[in-house]
Amino acid sequence: MQTSIKKVTIYTDGACIGNPGPGGYGAVLLYGPHRKEISGGFRRTTNNRMEIMAAIAALSALKIPCRVELFSDSQYLVNAMTKGWVQRWKARGWMRNQEDRAKNPDLWEKLLELCSRHQVSFHWIRGHNGHPDNERCDELAVTAAQANNLPPDEAYEAASRHSSLEPLTCR
Repeated sequence: MQTSIKKVTIYTDGACIGNPGPGGYGAVLLYGPHRKEISGGFRRTTNNRMEIMAAIAALSALKIPCRVELFSDSQYLVNAMTKGWVQRWKARGWMRNQEDRAKNPDLWEKLLELCSRHQVSFHWIRGHNGHPDNERCDELAVTAAQANNLPPDEAYEAASRHSSLEPLTCR
């Protein structure tokens, strides 16, 4: 008996209080009548890292390979994945060009690995535009960023100490 692949819709968002600063991510996963919300945060990170982390956390929550429609209000995330930027950066040894290192290679590696397990299509959705699931992700991300005793974003903090990862601007 052949089983059809499950179709899951995911909404994600990241938030940062200051940039860098405490950050959080949120995701809403929808499968038929099922709904799952996930969130988490770090004591010092960037908004863009949290946007990528939201996608990683959501895809990591899937127990079997799925066909995924992933919606994000981060053009950085969506463009990097749909326009082939991440694959080019990786092929160049995580260099954007001959002089500039790509930012967040640790997270891009994880995201690429998860995308190899699932059939993922990324879609941009305008943020703060009244879409209920996108708004919910924002609430989850902001609440996570405001939590007490957040764990370190170890890769970011280590890279910051070595000045190889510069803070990115919040939008």
